[in-house]
Formats: sequence, structure tokens, C-alpha cells
Amino acid sequence: MTTHPSAVQPAVKILRFIRRGEVVNLGNVPPGRTVLELLREDLGCTGTKEGCGEGDCGACTVVLGQIEGDALRFRAINSCIRLAHSIDGMALWTVEDIAAEDGALHPAQQAMVQCHASQCGFCTPGFVMSLFGMYQNYVAPTLATACASLPPEGALRLRPGEAGSAAPAGEDAEDSPTSATFQPITRALAKEELSGNLCRCTGYRPILDAAQMMGSLPPATLDQDTLLSKLELLAQAGYAQEVDSAYKLPYTLADLLKDRAAHPTAQLVAGCTDVGLWVTKQQRQFGEILDLTQVEELRHIEDQPGHLLIGAAVTLADAFAALVKGRPQLHNFASRFAGLPVRNSGTLGGNVANGSPIGDSMPLLIALNAEVVLMSERGRREMPLEQLYTGYRQTVMAADEVLAWIRVPKPGSPLPELLRVYKISKRYDDDISAVCLAINLHIGQGVVARASIGAGGVAATPVRAANTEAFLTGQPWTLDTVRQAMNVLRAEFAPISDMRASSAYRTEVLGKLLERYWLESQGMQQINLASFVLEDTV
Repeated sequence: MTTHPSAVQPAVKILRFIRRGEVVNLGNVPPGRTVLELLREDLGCTGTKEGCGEGDCGACTVVLGQIEGDALRFRAINSCIRLAHSIDGMALWTVEDIAAEDGALHPAQQAMVQCHASQCGFCTPGFVMSLFGMYQNYVAPTLATACASLPPEGALRLRPGEAGSAAPAGEDAEDSPTSATFQPITRALAKEELSGNLCRCTGYRPILDAAQMMGSLPPATLDQDTLLSKLELLAQAGYAQEVDSAYKLPYTLADLLKDRAAHPTAQLVAGCTDVGLWVTKQQRQFGEILDLTQVEELRHIEDQPGHLLIGAAVTLADAFAALVKGRPQLHNFASRFAGLPVRNSGTLGGNVANGSPIGDSMPLLIALNAEVVLMSERGRREMPLEQLYTGYRQTVMAADEVLAWIRVPKPGSPLPELLRVYKISKRYDDDISAVCLAINLHIGQGVVARASIGAGGVAATPVRAANTEAFLTGQPWTLDTVRQAMNVLRAEFAPISDMRASSAYRTEVLGKLLERYWLESQGMQQINLASFVLEDTV
């Protein structure tokens, strides 16, 4: 619910973050101010560019550093849709911050120069910052082992099991920056990491070359120990800071529930990737904002017997990495969900609570029979995820409730699950779905023992295809069954026509996706763009 500023508003707390190794303290920053506005208009840092204003092009990319465990985690994010107060207590790097004091370019910059990777140059700052994030997560950890003597001062040091950068979708945990063994930046990794940055001059090949070149250039290091100390001091100050302000950033679940009960009309945010659009595109203003992304209890994924318990403040990147670890077939879908800067900011809890009918995580979670846990000072309640929604962007949550966790069952049936998720969009990468269909069947001895199907883009809410599930259950898994099920699925929903697709197209596609699922279950693979590898050309 939108609340408009009144004549007398609560005071806005001091915004504190670290930039260029120094603590920055800013007062009177409105709750709806974005990081991009803060940089360009308040601090005069115009190196960060404004392109689309909606997290699509990546021109505004900056990198955030945050303590996770006892290590530093780096994330490239879109500053245009990230609210400024949400970076309180973090470290911030812009394209103007990464060169050495003597003017020597950072490897991310030098590689762009040597590979002739900048054309018109408008997108270049965003690409450089995405490369900087890659450097810190994949190259910097290798510096400790690349030197014969002691590691360079401030080189990122992570040990197995420590918090760090999540493994790219489809890679094992042993190959991620959380491990003692680090892999070079491959072409495939570079493409995934740069998926949120668009080049209108079609200069992707030299930019990908630059990503792979960074590790061969003279190293750049951070004084990580000093930075961690300063971040810890900021965190301690944050706990003690006055919380009665227009932008509330609680650190504990108890404080979050207390704030929610006291301020039921405050706009709840958990990553801002959608609310940020309301600010930039709809010019909406909020008198009070309640941000749950710093709540410690909600920032973790718990591997429990039989299921994963994913906190509402876990980023989409980390949540999908955890899901892919147990179900590698989700790799392609996870990487197509959005560009990495969006997945680094957005949260799974925010995507689910938002309730958008074209949110891609919900069809998958419905097909996995996920449940949500709602919390308030009055207690907790749990329900299947699809029962959370009552209408377009409407949920059963009371004014004092928040979505705290998503419980996702692990693969555990005696019968193997055949899980596929299909995303249909006008643009293959970094686009919103016209239709999203997740199908999860358990087939034994040629008969469908269990069926679970989630759909998006075909109704006012993310939905379960209950009629199709009921039809399939107990039926022989044959082409005739599939053809009948296609008709049931098409009849189950009455999608609308909009800018992304017509009603007729969506209805037709639903059936065709079920047919594709059948063909893939029979071993056919060359019917999906994900199966094709485009050869790089010079």
C-alpha cells in the first residue's frame, strides 16, 4: 500500500557506507532516493550512467561489499532501482573508485582497453563494474595461491565452508569462490555474469575477451582486513542507531515484527527490484519504508531434513544456486530469470510476496510443492505457496504479517522426478516472461504417479494447474495421454492479451510446452534454444 508524505514525517536516519576506504555519512536522504540519484545528483559522481531506469541495461551497475560470515561478499547491482538507505552499513564501489591512487587502471578497466571493448562508451562503466565484481569473486581469491610468498595485502581469502560468492548456476560447490580451489573465468561464466549488461553497439565479443583477460594482468588487491574492521564498526553503530525513522532497517526478526506491527502501512521492501520501478517509472513516494534485507535470521538458507528453508532476505542469486545444487536441470532457468545484478539485489521472499502473475520463481516453487511461513508478533502460520494469493498482487497476509521463509522440499520420492521449467519471452536473456510453465512428474512403470504443475502469465496470480494434475495422475505416460492433457491445460486458464503476448498465443503455448516436455522425456533435446551452442566468431 502506498503512503504519501504528510506535512510532518519521521526523521530519516543517517545513511552510512564506505567508499574509497572512508566512511561516508549522509543526512536528509529521502526514503525513496535511489543509489543512482544519490551518486549522480548528491555526490556528483557522474561516471555511473543512467540508462533504462528499470534495471534492464546495466549502465548504472555498481558493486556492493557486505560481511557474510567472517568474509567479504561482493555483488554487482543496478543502482537505478536500489534504494539508497538499503546500502547502509555496506561498502560501495563505482567506476570512479577502482583505479589505483597513482592512476593505474584496475584490471577490469585495463582489459577493456586492451581488448578494444568500448565503442560508444555509454554502457562501459556498467560493464567495468560487472567485471570488477567478477574480478573480486573469481580472480582475487586466486592471488593468494598465485604468489610464491605471502598473499598480497588485502587479497580476498576464503576457506571451504565460509560465506562467499555463490557457485554459478550449474557448477558444483567445489568450483565456487567459497572453496579453496578456484576456476578461471570461462567464456560461459563471463556470459552469465554479464547477462545484465546490454551493449547497443554489439560489442560483446571484445567485452567477453576482457573478462577472460583480467586474470593475466598485474593484480589489484584490496586492504580487506581494514575494510572488514570498518564494516564491523558500521554494523555495531547500526544496531545502536535510532530506528524511529522514515526508513526502517531492522537487524533482527523481533525488531522487524515489532516495526511491522507498529507501522502496518509502511511499504515493505526486500531487494527493491520491483518497488524501485514504482519509484523510477511511476514516481511513487512512500512516507515510510520497512526494509527486511538486513534481518539476520532471514538472510540464510538452512539445509534441513527433507527440505531447504530459504529466508525471505536471501538473494535470488543465492536461492537459485541452492536450488540448482539439488536439481542441476534448473541451471538454464535460473540464469534466465533475470540479469545477475537483478538477481544480486532481488530476494526470493520479495519475488514471492510481490505476487506478480509473471514472477518466474512462483511457478517453479508451486511445481516443487513449496510452502511459505508467515510471521507476526501474534505467531506464525504456514501454507502451500499458491494459497498465499487472493487476486492480482493481493495476498492473505494481514497488515502486521511478513513472509519470513519459503520451505522447498528436496527430491525425495521413491520415484525420480522429471522436472522442467519453461520460460517464454520475447528476448531470450534478461526479459520478463509471457508464459512460464513448470512441470514436475513422477513416473513409475510407465504411469504418472504424481503430477505437480505451476504456471505464470496465464491468470491474475501464479497458479497451480490442478485440473491437469488430476487428469495426468494415474494415466499411462503416452503420447495419447499428453495430447489429451494439452487440451485440459489449455482449457484450465483464460489468459489476457497484453504487450507481451495475446491470449490466444498464451493458450497455444501452454499446450506446446507440455508437448515439448513429452518429447524431452523421450530423449529429444534439440528442441530448445538452451540445447544450442552458438560458436563465437571473430
